[in-house]
Amino acid sequence: MKQRVPLTLAAVTAALAAVTGLATLIAPAADGAPAASGKAAARMPVERSLLVCPAPSTSDIAETVYTSITPGAAAAGGKGTARLLGATKEAKPVLELKEPGKPVGAKASGAEAPALTGTADGVLAPGWTAQQTTVVSVGRTRGLLGAACTAPGTDFWFPGVSTAKGREDYVHLTNPDDNAAVVDIKLFGPDGAVKAEAGTSENIRIDPKSSKAISLSSLAPGAQLADLTAHVTTRAGRVGATTQSGEEGVGSDWLPASVDPTGTLVMPGIPADATNVRLVVFAPGEEDADLRIRLAGATGSISPAGNEQIHVKAGMTASVDLKDVTRGEPGSLVLAPAEGKKAVPVVAALRVVRGSGAKQDVGFIQAAAPVGPRATVADNRTDENATVLSLTASGSDAKVKVTASPGTEGGEQAGQEVTVKAGTTQNVTLAPAGGKGSYALTVETVSGGPVYAARTLTLARDGTPMFTVQTASDDHATVSVPKAAQDLSVLTD
Repeated sequence: MKQRVPLTLAAVTAALAAVTGLATLIAPAADGAPAASGKAAARMPVERSLLVCPAPSTSDIAETVYTSITPGAAAAGGKGTARLLGATKEAKPVLELKEPGKPVGAKASGAEAPALTGTADGVLAPGWTAQQTTVVSVGRTRGLLGAACTAPGTDFWFPGVSTAKGREDYVHLTNPDDNAAVVDIKLFGPDGAVKAEAGTSENIRIDPKSSKAISLSSLAPGAQLADLTAHVTTRAGRVGATTQSGEEGVGSDWLPASVDPTGTLVMPGIPADATNVRLVVFAPGEEDADLRIRLAGATGSISPAGNEQIHVKAGMTASVDLKDVTRGEPGSLVLAPAEGKKAVPVVAALRVVRGSGAKQDVGFIQAAAPVGPRATVADNRTDENATVLSLTASGSDAKVKVTASPGTEGGEQAGQEVTVKAGTTQNVTLAPAGGKGSYALTVETVSGGPVYAARTLTLARDGTPMFTVQTASDDHATVSVPKAAQDLSVLTD
């Protein structure tokens, strides 16, 4: 007698991997489109997530906080593991998550804190989020540096980097795998590709379970350019990649990768009191881009006077100084094709300064992907005015649900529904009731949109408004699994 044994989701995935080369269920299809067979794809929770965090600082006085959370509630009887490890072959756990909905934190001091890698599986995999936040109080690299840990990849764009005098920018590369990765870095300035020093920018080897920081100035000695775009690609393997920028007399922060090139971009969450905002845009294709610049504020969208448009030549980096564009109100910058012009894919980022004179700090906001069904940003603080969540609706009015998790040291979850009018930015302050320690904010799209989100964290030090901005994009908690065209059960005796 023959008996049918149903395949588990993991077994189906393994079967798909053998056919398509899909390694793991880490990210969903870009658009959730049906399978080629015409069968509708089902959305299933991911079973495993992988994150990479850069080494936080080279300063001996750096103080770093790590925070991790998987949003939502635990499934009945569900189990899982999630932990961050030092990115070395002798890795030791730095942070271990116990259950969904409750964040955990850890601290590290000095320049010896390593880059981290980590995995989450089971009920802790869908939407797993981790953040590292570093305070350097004095010195050349002083500032509040925040970085959301990201999934490794093979292609990254970093508009807004620089090799100008007084800037020290590094690309941090972390290899989470057991095989070496090989990386290329190309720089593009206002006149196109920047000629690199022979043998410095290609075939950069990143050993297994290791990380490396590459000085951009070392790739093109003598090329002091204020506005550049760095393109990081892998020839072999995959890496986590992000850039760190330090600016003498101003501050330092992480500059994450821009969303992949597209015709319309949103950079959410410019602080209301920003004293200088600089837009950097790059067109990676073979066509020039003409873009309309709009500021989505609290009551509507406007074009900055004198900077209504920007022309970006193909293969070149363009920039514009928008000064104090927000003028005391929260805002987000939106780039779209100028009237009568076709959509040309571009990447973009903002350099943002708060404060003045010796009391300045700098942060960066990259063009972000929408919130989608759900997005989470970790390590928010309960200090008054420390955390501000900015929400921008593009296309149509939107309604979202915002949830504040309990704190790492206690408190009760809090929630709020927010309506965001199309073309506006709404700031939200929400914290857990009686919260202690740091907490996470989760944004879920209820209707309308798309919605873009960013969290600004401010920790004032000696009158300096030290800050960092992290965008919150779709956490890819589910993946499209095509329905089988035939029964995949296994026949056994």
